[in-house]
Amino acid sequence: MRYAGIDLAWKGETNPSAIAVGSLEHKTLILEEVAPSIIGLNPIIEFLRGQKDLQGISVDASLIIPNETGFRQSETELNKVYRSKWAGCYPTNQNLYPDAFSVKLSKRLEEEGFKFGTEPKWQMECYPHASLIEIFGLTRRLAYKKGKVNEKIEGQKELARLLLSLETKAQLKLEIPEKLYHFFKPKYIEQLRGQALKSNEDILDSVVCLYTTALFAKHHPGSFYGDLEEGFVWVPEFGK
Repeated sequence: MRYAGIDLAWKGETNPSAIAVGSLEHKTLILEEVAPSIIGLNPIIEFLRGQKDLQGISVDASLIIPNETGFRQSETELNKVYRSKWAGCYPTNQNLYPDAFSVKLSKRLEEEGFKFGTEPKWQMECYPHASLIEIFGLTRRLAYKKGKVNEKIEGQKELARLLLSLETKAQLKLEIPEKLYHFFKPKYIEQLRGQALKSNEDILDSVVCLYTTALFAKHHPGSFYGDLEEGFVWVPEFGK
């Protein structure tokens, strides 16, 4: 079976999103394709339609927003665990995002047969900061999204290094084909600036989402934050 991870832009109508697609074979997740810059709802759906045997999709975005104000249940629960690790969530609600692109995507995915959190084809939310903390045993959030350019570059290089280490991870190995290897190379990341640097960050985030999707598909131990009705985030657990 094949799976997808989406790093979705909040304003996806005008800003680019990234998608990573891979197949799961025994204890190996094979990264097959990345779409580094997709803008708009229809292009995302068309790209996903072109992926044969796609079973599960993880999205780094709020897919269900039932609350008018404040935090969603999943965000409140996540913050209790991850705020002390500098990985707390920002609030998502209808007042802040009255016509959220992510909710539109979720509804379109449902029309394509991907039900929220239920088999045989499913969609769910992924929170990369929490996934990274658990997968790699970090004590705090990996800083690669904010700061000066050199700080973003160093953070992104560390993220790429961690993802490359999954090539030998026993629980679930990540196989990266040569054609996609440059996205993870330090020398490639070091020369990126502006939108190119942001685009590579999006690609790496989409791979984190894809890896989380594969762990979920393999029924790896993990925790649900939130619920099926109001939306949940699933975070893998290692060594607990």
